[in-house]
Amino acid sequence: METKKRRKKLYEILKETNDPIKGNELAKKFKISRQVIVQDIAVLRAQGCNILATPQGYIVLNKSNGKILETIVCKHQGYNEIKDELNAVVECGGEIVDVIVEHPIYGEIKGNLMIKTKLEVEKFMKKVISLKAEPLAKLCDGIHIHTISADEKETIDKVKDELRKKGFLIED
Repeated sequence: METKKRRKKLYEILKETNDPIKGNELAKKFKISRQVIVQDIAVLRAQGCNILATPQGYIVLNKSNGKILETIVCKHQGYNEIKDELNAVVECGGEIVDVIVEHPIYGEIKGNLMIKTKLEVEKFMKKVISLKAEPLAKLCDGIHIHTISADEKETIDKVKDELRKKGFLIED
């Protein structure tokens, strides 16, 4: 398949799904290497396509899919608090789209998460701990921003109430 046609088809596939797709799956579908998929994604992004690379795979974040998006600010330290925060969001029916910190030198640093189930929280935490990865929030005294996605505003309110109870939510 011609490169331009493949990239167009790749973008169409990503736009049509609500779930992330792994690079390996896309490579098999197009009978090409995963590295070619990585290059195609980079070119599509450079052309203005809103493709996110998440731990679960590639996805186009389509804000017109009926989901409510809200940005919240939280503060905490340590792995247990991260797990507690993420579980609180998904238990209330929300999805953690990303984590953002404001670095004093580099400005905004963003990590795409796309976590919507307790199983995904568990996998994320196992990976963080096994890699001995430092959370982005450690760069900013525990202060970080999340974009939360939900089907209804009431779910977002429930998430915020739960995070407020746990002392994680920063308001005003």
